[in-house]
Amino acid sequence: MQGILSIQSHVVYGCAGNSSAVFPLQRLGHIVWPIHTVQFSNHTQYTQGWTGKVMQQGDITALADGLINIDAARKVKAVISGYMGSGVQADEILATVERVKQHNPQALYVCDPVMGDPEKGCIVSPEVTEALCERVMKKADIIVPNQFELARFTGIEIHDLDSAIEACQLALTMGPKIVLVKHLHCASKQDFTMLMACDEGLFLITRPLLDFVRQPVGVGDLITSIFTGHYLNNNDPVLSFELCNTAVYSVLKETAERNEWELQIVPVQDAVASTDEPAFKAQKIER
Repeated sequence: MQGILSIQSHVVYGCAGNSSAVFPLQRLGHIVWPIHTVQFSNHTQYTQGWTGKVMQQGDITALADGLINIDAARKVKAVISGYMGSGVQADEILATVERVKQHNPQALYVCDPVMGDPEKGCIVSPEVTEALCERVMKKADIIVPNQFELARFTGIEIHDLDSAIEACQLALTMGPKIVLVKHLHCASKQDFTMLMACDEGLFLITRPLLDFVRQPVGVGDLITSIFTGHYLNNNDPVLSFELCNTAVYSVLKETAERNEWELQIVPVQDAVASTDEPAFKAQKIER
């Protein structure tokens, strides 16, 4: 019995972090073992605030110890990491990944390097940013940054498609084997654009940019989980890229039509798990 170790934030209400990632992975046929970096009542964009806490130093390591004690580490086929509550947590996660790979060298490490975006700027501590850019992302097999996070990692100012491609190509020389840019803000104001770089080349997908009064939170977590789930099933990064875009669009369209803020994953769970011909096809960029 193999499973996915998902180390992310968690909210009691709504969809962010593990609350956005675990169910889609399960619908794609995967067993998921979640570890929470923080546990909040709701995501932090609510004007009323939130309650909860960052998990204490040593909690992630202690849980990893427990998994190793019951011989579960060798059954981990992938580790996904998302929001990290402190620099110490970043290093605990990296140490956990290394321990998993000692028990199963074939295990993938997928890092969603949550730092911020062009509108919000950096939303994590300098210690987390430094750990992600200098240590964690370089050890990942797959990274899923947005434009802001990719620029931080590579040191390249991204202002158009050409500079984004340059940053992706540089990132591939820094450790990761797949770079999936979950939102390329500079590419278009009318469409939602995603870019992927891998051994097969560079690929672009655009889909309609839906209108929300309040932008949903947890979309990046959803993208990372669905791409990972499909990739583990088919070992085809391009097809997984297409299926991921199609599934995420279904969730966002349902969310917009219901005039909701929290992602409506459950109502469209069949679309999330679908392997039918994807509605959004990847365009290969010839360089």
